[in-house]
Amino acid sequence: MDVPVLLWLLAALLIVAGFAGLILPALPGIPLIYAGLVVLAWSENFAYVGRITLAVLGLLALLSYGVDLLASSLGAKRFGASPRAVWGAALGALVGLFFGLIGIVLGPFVGAVVGEFSGKSSAKGALHAGLGATLGLLFGALLKIALAFTMLGVFMVDRLI
Repeated sequence: MDVPVLLWLLAALLIVAGFAGLILPALPGIPLIYAGLVVLAWSENFAYVGRITLAVLGLLALLSYGVDLLASSLGAKRFGASPRAVWGAALGALVGLFFGLIGIVLGPFVGAVVGEFSGKSSAKGALHAGLGATLGLLFGALLKIALAFTMLGVFMVDRLI
């Protein structure tokens, strides 16, 4: 089998695994997509997609890391949570990464609730903050999916033009 064909297959595998990783917490979705796009550019000796485009794609990939942490904390803030709940949601999102899908979903919620309770808030206020954090997390997931498609679009535009 030809080396460029093997690289194309590897790139396709990385990109498909990356899109699966946008949903499955065990796989780093955006970094895998980025790696697949780099391999795809490499398979053509960077003749069509060069350093500038790959740098832009790398910046988009880095941006995805902040999306997870910020989305849940901003969601909590939007629902009127105290600064403690916002920090709790961010910490909960970070800790939740180590506990798979359940941790990713419940981490920001629990963090926001604990943070709000630590400020002597009512149960209703704490649950409201937790709901905001969870909705922010869902919005963040949608943003990451949009970033993934943006990365593919940027790559394809540079490749075809």
